[in-house]
Amino acid sequence: MPMLGRREEPQQAPADSGDAHTILGKEARFSGKLSFEGAVRIDGIFEGEILTKDLLLVGPSAEIRAELRVGTVIIHGYVEGDVHAQTAVEIKAPGRLRGNVVTPALMIEKGVKFDGTCRMSGDAEVVPMQPKAPTPTKAQ
Repeated sequence: MPMLGRREEPQQAPADSGDAHTILGKEARFSGKLSFEGAVRIDGIFEGEILTKDLLLVGPSAEIRAELRVGTVIIHGYVEGDVHAQTAVEIKAPGRLRGNVVTPALMIEKGVKFDGTCRMSGDAEVVPMQPKAPTPTKAQ
């Protein structure tokens, strides 16, 4: 019951959380291929492949090592792997992305770490990240 003279404010989710239909919590560990419709938020650990034409939200505690083929991805946590987004990629502090990105729209906030390349065209394929080959030395 509210106190006299005070209004209770409704609890609201963060503006960029969308209407996530499914949430993989901090304690969740998942390995494999995940495909879905609607919005999904991951706060746990995921390895494998994620496929959707919709929204993927990567929470601040998430650790994802996967190839992402999504409509839109919003990254607050850690993602290692190539990202192909049909609509947009947003990396928000303190997010970290290590991988190559293909998307028509990219937004990176100050304080983010992004190690990879970005191609902003819809028809290009993601080039997989490969470890740097050692530089050959000349025999003397």
